[in-house]
Amino acid sequence: MPSLPSFSKAHTPPPAAPPKPTWDPRPPVNIRPFPWLRPTIRIRLTLLYGGMFLMAGIVLLTIIYMLAANTLSVGNQLPFKIVGASELHVTSDTCPELTPAVRNVAQLNSAVAECLQHQRTFALNTLLNRSLLALLGLTVVAFAFGYAMAGRVLSPLGRITRTAQRVAGSDLHRRIELGGPDDELKELADTFDEMLDRLDRAFDAQRRFVSNASHELRTPLAINRTLLEVQLADPDASPELTQLGKTLLATNERSEQLVEGLLLLARSENKVVAKKPVDLAEVASQAVDQTREEAHAKGVELRGVRRQVFVQGNGVLLERIALNLVQNAVRYNVPQDGWVEVTTEPQPGCAVLVVSNTGPVVPAYEIENLFEPFRRLRTERTGSDKGVGLGLSIVRSVVRAHDGSITAEPREGGGLVMRVVLPL
Repeated sequence: MPSLPSFSKAHTPPPAAPPKPTWDPRPPVNIRPFPWLRPTIRIRLTLLYGGMFLMAGIVLLTIIYMLAANTLSVGNQLPFKIVGASELHVTSDTCPELTPAVRNVAQLNSAVAECLQHQRTFALNTLLNRSLLALLGLTVVAFAFGYAMAGRVLSPLGRITRTAQRVAGSDLHRRIELGGPDDELKELADTFDEMLDRLDRAFDAQRRFVSNASHELRTPLAINRTLLEVQLADPDASPELTQLGKTLLATNERSEQLVEGLLLLARSENKVVAKKPVDLAEVASQAVDQTREEAHAKGVELRGVRRQVFVQGNGVLLERIALNLVQNAVRYNVPQDGWVEVTTEPQPGCAVLVVSNTGPVVPAYEIENLFEPFRRLRTERTGSDKGVGLGLSIVRSVVRAHDGSITAEPREGGGLVMRVVLPL
């Protein structure tokens, strides 16, 4: 038989390792070779004001040197001139009042000493006065130059502040984009830009969510309402089915009001950018007209004088303010002989809308709770057919979006006085 080949273990070499990448997958770390050489604000201000102090000192020393040289040249002049060789006759341009008394050598020495002292005093006074004038002028120049340099160094702060003010007006697309040296101000501006990017994305996501929620929540409620109305229109429906349909229709309507209120509350948290002149008296009158039928059914009298006053804002949102306040005032009223007073009046720099009503006694400590969502007097959620608990929350959000303020005060005898102040 032919011999079978023997299959012995072959000593095969291990597979070669894959080549190492020539690049580092980790993100590069920005490490400065000399971090202490970074042109920070402290170093720049130190160099700036240190250099200014050095230059001012050099200029001041130069001025003092020139003044001293001029003073010494004047002070070194000979105080006296001796005229004549046989007879002692002395003249002096520096001390002319001393020359008549000079008749001998002793008098000459005394006059020379006195005149030299006079020259020293005059030279020192002149040097002091001129030095003070030079120092005063140099101080004015130094303050002006320092003010200009400080404004130049701090100008990025003004740019950051102006951008923040524009962002506060709901313009989240603004960016600082500060150039210049890599100092603390540029680091602050870059951090602020990153924060604005995150806020802009968050607000965009919120707007998309509100839009999607508006569609997804309204559509099934509208379908339910249509089906219920069709069923209620059936003349062959039993009384029990008709009553059930009415109950479900009221519940569906309440859900629609809740969705509308939540969406309006979400939108009104932002500032109103597109503002137009709106007559606050007309808005309040429309709210009164829309509530008149409900007030008549409850026996509540609507009254008040509404003076014309124009404010800058969104007419639909301002009408929502007045409508919610008037509806709350009608619904939370006394069973008999109740009234609601709606007034508007102009005041210096602002317009005021006041809605007061009769009603139950409201404790002062409960006032702030009324503006919270789903909060009512001594209750926290449903169980009432008067609303969904978002009326005053929406009012406060819309008022804040118009840069206004709203206050509520308990009325003596029961009820509330709601005061809305809007800038003109």
